[in-house]
Amino acid sequence: MSAYAGTGRLVRLAARRDRIQLPIWILASAAMMSAGTSAVADEFPTEASRITALQGAGSSPAVLVMRGVPVGSDLGALVNFRNLASILVVVALMSTFAVVRHTRQNEETGRAELIGAGAVGRHAPLTAALVLVFAANVLFGAAMTGTILASGLPAEGALAFGAACAVTGLAFAGIAGVAAQLFQGARAANGFAASAVGVFYLVRGIGDALGERSADGLTVTPSWLSWLSPLGWGGLVRPYGQERWWVLALPLVLFAVCVAAAFALVDRRDLGAGLIPDRPGPAHASRGLLSPLGLAWRLNRGSTIGWVIGGAVFGLGIGSLGKTVQDALGTNAGVVEMMEGLAGSGGPDLVAIFFAAMMNTYGALAAGFVIQALLRLRSEEVGGTAEAVLATAVGRVRWVGSHVACAVAGAAVMLVLAGAFTGLADAASGGDVGVLTLAGAGLAQLPAALVVAGVVVLAFGGLPRLAVGLAWGMLVLSIACGLFGDLFGLPQVVRDLSPFTHVPAIPAVDPSATPLLALTAVAVALTAAGMALFRRRDLAT
Repeated sequence: MSAYAGTGRLVRLAARRDRIQLPIWILASAAMMSAGTSAVADEFPTEASRITALQGAGSSPAVLVMRGVPVGSDLGALVNFRNLASILVVVALMSTFAVVRHTRQNEETGRAELIGAGAVGRHAPLTAALVLVFAANVLFGAAMTGTILASGLPAEGALAFGAACAVTGLAFAGIAGVAAQLFQGARAANGFAASAVGVFYLVRGIGDALGERSADGLTVTPSWLSWLSPLGWGGLVRPYGQERWWVLALPLVLFAVCVAAAFALVDRRDLGAGLIPDRPGPAHASRGLLSPLGLAWRLNRGSTIGWVIGGAVFGLGIGSLGKTVQDALGTNAGVVEMMEGLAGSGGPDLVAIFFAAMMNTYGALAAGFVIQALLRLRSEEVGGTAEAVLATAVGRVRWVGSHVACAVAGAAVMLVLAGAFTGLADAASGGDVGVLTLAGAGLAQLPAALVVAGVVVLAFGGLPRLAVGLAWGMLVLSIACGLFGDLFGLPQVVRDLSPFTHVPAIPAVDPSATPLLALTAVAVALTAAGMALFRRRDLAT
């Protein structure tokens, strides 16, 4: 029997499982792209207005970290600058989650063993997952191209934009394919792949921020660091800016190498096992595991530590840019206006506005962490381990509460350390914002992240089978409406849908307890409602 026997049927099975989830990713991204394109056309109808905006944006390291580099002053170039970086992150996450879902998660839940009992080759499951994700990325790229063409922009740049999205997704699909062979659990594989997205985003951002600005201020040439990031390669294609078509080969080469490596690793491990085995536990369990809180911490310990360290490293990188912002851009009105849009508020100090904008990013990262931590509830339920725990003297509310407590504590530590390390790096480079001030600014993002956590618990309690999609959809909505609402030109009523819109822009403004308490109350209400719903339903697989 061929190693690829049954691939066609597995592709159809995977497509049926994802018949709702993948279209949501693609259509939501197309809608976000359409809104972004319309916002650029409405806000910058003239060449002069676009030049003013780009000269300010290209001078701001924070904007370059978040948005990528500008490649020109025409309407298409500004659309590319405002949208490409965020769209590339979306397609990367879509691809990594899909590959892990149809490979490692199938093995973890026992579906792969059941399927493998039939006439299915050893390489068929991985091949089917990659074929499905390949098709999804082609459709994603086509959707982006079609959306841009519908706005009346030139076809060549639209095709380059869509192609950059498609090949970037394929590159991260390959990375996820390797991760699925290395780790024994789907959470670990997803965590590794998502961490790769975050690390490469940071590398791309720093490389763009350190780039060389042109004399007219309309374009920025990224530094060599951007060439080390697959997310950077998408920007280096330069849609609407003298396209570099040959750069599209780089993510395709990475995809091919990772796919070859993944297939080689499949042959070197047993079904259900990972090449990086789980560490054997001690002969005797600690007393902490006698409580649901101790068990929840043990289950989330590894990922929590990874997120906290990642937040601290990210904070160091951002903090090192503070003095540069003040020295080079303190008198540039265009930069101030752009940074105020990112921060959601204004103020007299550009460095404070810059750090306020970055705190929103820290809040989004914390929200991503709490989603991953709380979705452990769903994986424990599906895997049957929740039933074993709840068969003891542990009530449902107590069990859910233990995971919520770990998620809240982890997010708080992550935000405090991210802010503190930002302050340390700023102080080391000659800044004077203050470590305690920035640590407090980071912690102020916690209530917004907790609202996202409340939505996750509510979805888990009421719609468990849709909990994963609803949770990550809430994060995408919160980021699009909150962090990028001003850049997309969204009306205030839409921006208010994001909890991050309501967080004071500390340290650019004085802290206010009222919105933070209101967000906390909303989070508590959502969490309580989710727990109540969970108490009234059966365990679902």
